[in-house]
Amino acid sequence: MQKSGIILVVSGGLIVLGLALLVVGNQIILEGVNQGSGKISSSKEILISTELDSQKTSTGVFAVQVIEFKENTFSAKILDPFSIEIVSQKIDQDTIENEFEVFESGTYKLIIESADIEESQVFGAIGPVPDTGKKILGFLSIYVLIIGMGGLVVIAVIGIKNKKNQFK
Repeated sequence: MQKSGIILVVSGGLIVLGLALLVVGNQIILEGVNQGSGKISSSKEILISTELDSQKTSTGVFAVQVIEFKENTFSAKILDPFSIEIVSQKIDQDTIENEFEVFESGTYKLIIESADIEESQVFGAIGPVPDTGKKILGFLSIYVLIIGMGGLVVIAVIGIKNKKNQFK
C-alpha cells in the first residue's frame, strides 16, 4: 500500500507540474502575438496589429478561425508598416495559419474581411514565429502530463492486483 501512495504523490506532482508548465509555456510561446475576435460582415472587418522588429525575427505568423465558415466568403490580408499589402489569402477552411516575411520593423496589420452581409464570428492572431526553444517548453509540459497520468494508470493496476490478492 505504501508503494502505491508514493506513486500517487509523485503522479499528482507531475500532473500539477505539467499543468503549470502548460500555462507558462503558452504564455511564453504567445509572447508578442496579438489576438482579436469579433463579428464581421461585408460592412465590418476586423483589424489586429502587432509590432515586429526585423532585427529579432525575420518571419511573422498569422492565424484566422471562422466559427460559421462558408466557402468563398472570407479573406485575410497582411499590411506591412507602410500599409502595403504583402499577403492576401482566401480563407478556404475554418482555420488557417500562414507565415510572412518581416522586412521592416514596425506595425504589421492583419485584416479579416467577409463578402457576406450576414455577420460571422471570427478569431485572429498575428505576431512573431516562436523560436524552437519556446516550442520545446510546450512539448515538455505535455510529456510531463502524460508521465503523471501514466503513474495514475500504474496505481489503478496495483489497486486491482491488490483487490484480487485479497479475495484469494
